[in-house]
Amino acid sequence: MSYRLRAPVVLPCDPECSVLRDAVLDIDERGRIGYVGPAAAAPESPATVLDCSGILLPGLVNAHAHSPMTVLRGMGGDLPLLRWLHEVIWPAEARLRPADIGAGMLLGSVEMLRAGVTTSTEMYFHGEELAGAVLASGARLVATMGIIDAPGWDWEAMLAGVDAWIDADGLRSGPGERIEVGYGPHSAYTLPPHALTRVGEAARARGALVHIHVAESAGEDATQRERYGSVPAMLEQLGLLGGRVLAAHAVHLSDADIATFAAAGVAVAHCPGSNAKLASGIARLRDLRAAGVHIGLGTDGPASNDDLDLWEDMRLAAMLARLSTMDSSALGAADVLLLATRGGAEALGRDDIGALEPGRWADLVHVDVDDPAFSAGLDVPDEHLLANLVWATGSRRVRDVWVAGERVVEAGEPTRVDRAEVQRAAGAVTRRLIKA
Repeated sequence: MSYRLRAPVVLPCDPECSVLRDAVLDIDERGRIGYVGPAAAAPESPATVLDCSGILLPGLVNAHAHSPMTVLRGMGGDLPLLRWLHEVIWPAEARLRPADIGAGMLLGSVEMLRAGVTTSTEMYFHGEELAGAVLASGARLVATMGIIDAPGWDWEAMLAGVDAWIDADGLRSGPGERIEVGYGPHSAYTLPPHALTRVGEAARARGALVHIHVAESAGEDATQRERYGSVPAMLEQLGLLGGRVLAAHAVHLSDADIATFAAAGVAVAHCPGSNAKLASGIARLRDLRAAGVHIGLGTDGPASNDDLDLWEDMRLAAMLARLSTMDSSALGAADVLLLATRGGAEALGRDDIGALEPGRWADLVHVDVDDPAFSAGLDVPDEHLLANLVWATGSRRVRDVWVAGERVVEAGEPTRVDRAEVQRAAGAVTRRLIKA
C-alpha cells in the first residue's frame, strides 16, 4: 500500500545536504518514493500516515564488504594484511561450506540493517547463498562474485558462472530489485593479466559492475607494479577500465593513478577502518575528491574491521582525512554523510538508491533523537544538527529501517528473521572452524 512518513527533520542527501524541517515522504505501492519535501507543500495525504519522532535519511550504502566473514571475525586480528590472508583467512575460508556462507551473510545483513545500512556491495563466493540470505533479511545486495586464480579455484569457471547468472536473470532481480549481480575479480596479484581483460570485456557487454581490490597495501603487488608502473596503469592497459568499475581501498595511488581513475570514470570504495586496523595506509581522499572521482564508503569484511557499522567509517574517514592533511576542514559532517549515502550509490553507478528523491527506492532510516547528543533538541542550526548526528550519535539510535518501502527493522530489531537464531547459526560455524 502507499503511505506517508512525517518527521520533524528529513535529510534527502541531495548534493547540498539540505535539512528539511517538518517534512514528509510518500511511498507508493511499488516501494518507491513519490514525494519528499515540506509538509506544507505536500500533495493530498495517503490514507496511512506514520509519524516519526526523529530524523529520516536514506539507507546507507556499504560500497565494499565481505559480510559472510562474520563467521571469521576475530581471527588473526593482529597480523598485517598479506600474512593475515595467507596464514589465517584463506585457510579458514577453504573450510567453509556453502551453508556457512549463507549463515555468515545473514548475520552480516542483520548487523548492517540494524546500523541503517540498506545496501551492501559484496565480493564473495556462492552467490545463491548471498542472495538467499539478503532476501531473507529484506536488505539490498550488489553481489560481485569472486573471481580468483588460486588452488581449488578455477577463474574461468567462476567468470562463466557470473556471465550465466546475469544472462539468465538480468542485472537486477527479486522483489524491489533487491539483487544486482556483478563481477568481483579479487585483485591484479591474484589473477593472470588475460583474466582481467576477459572480465572487463564480459562486464562491459552486460553493463555490469566490476569490483576489484586495488593498491590496498604497499607490498601486495610489487610484481605488477614493476612490469606496468602501477596497478591502475596495468588495469588500463589490459582493458579492465572503461565500464562501471569500483576500486576497493585504492590507498597507494600516485597523481598519475588518480588522473587515470578520473579519466576512466573509476570509482573508489574508501575503507578507512580496515585500512587503519591492518596498517595499510591512509587513502588520498581529498585528492581523489578534487579530481572528481566518485567515492563511497566501505566497511570491508567483518574479520578485518571488525564490524559492519558504516557510521564508524564515516567518522574515521573525516578524522583520517583531517589528520593526513593537517587540515581540520578537509572533510565535514555533511561530506561524510553524503559519502555514505549518495556517494555510495554514485560509486556503484546507481541512481535509484542513496538519496530520498522521487522515483528512487524507498530505502530509508529513522534515527531516534532521544539521546544525550540531541539534548538541545532539533531546533538548532543545520550544521549543528548534522554534526550531532554524524559525530555524536551514529548507529546506536537507528530505530526503524525500510527497504523498497517495507519496514525491515522496527524498534531496533529485524522484522523478518529471529536475530537470536541468526546469531546462533553463525556462531556454530565459527566454533567449528576454531576447532578444526
